[in-house]
Amino acid sequence: MEPERLRASLASTSPPSSESESETESPRVAEVQLHLEADDGKLLLYLPAPSETTLEWADLLKEVKKQLEAGTRFWPPNTLVELVTGDRLLDHRQLQTIVNALSAVKLHLTRIHTKRRQTAVAAATSGYSIEQQAHILPMAQSTIAQFTLDDDQKDAAPLYLQKTLRSGAEIRHPGTVVIMGDLNPGSSIVADGDILVWGRLRGITHAGASGNEQSQIMALQMEPTQLRIADWVARAPESPPDQFYPEVAYIASDGIQIARAADFSKNMIQP
Repeated sequence: MEPERLRASLASTSPPSSESESETESPRVAEVQLHLEADDGKLLLYLPAPSETTLEWADLLKEVKKQLEAGTRFWPPNTLVELVTGDRLLDHRQLQTIVNALSAVKLHLTRIHTKRRQTAVAAATSGYSIEQQAHILPMAQSTIAQFTLDDDQKDAAPLYLQKTLRSGAEIRHPGTVVIMGDLNPGSSIVADGDILVWGRLRGITHAGASGNEQSQIMALQMEPTQLRIADWVARAPESPPDQFYPEVAYIASDGIQIARAADFSKNMIQP
């Protein structure tokens, strides 16, 4: 894939530059700031924030389809797409229209990057991996790897999901994550706060990802592939326990420990 060539092609779908042609173009379309960018074998599709366009959703979706159809010759079939929605709020129906538009040109949505908790919930319950940030850099400056923590992220509201995560699903959130469901093997949660799994924890969980060693991981049934708290890592024992009961993982003086929830006290956490 040729990123520069791709961007050049998509730019050609923008309103024409000549004065005579511009007069025939809708000024509202000219305000659209859709951005489609190749990145390490996948595509990043940026949607403009509501403050960046006056287009209603139906017109914005038309522009998405137009740009996707214009770029089909530049990417192979079944290319994976990550949707960057920023501050735009999307519900299940709107996410599905994006999925349908991508499927029409043989592209597949895999992950949604958002700063809206409602969008993160809609995406996760639809089965997509999510990465939620409280702060997203302007499109012209951003790469996914450049996101950094700020005060807003540290105070992010908990993310509550009624969902079982399938293999391949990944949740990233700058606060605490609560899952009413299971984490299947191959799924993962990365949270800057605590992680509570009201079900079977059989995937990978990383609490306190920004370095908070006071974070905890709780589950009704603890069978993790891997547990991480801050910079500490623990793997599951080779032999599963005979009995399961609610447990809490925390950092003690000698690393990650697991205690029965009924016996756990916050005084056990390393100060």
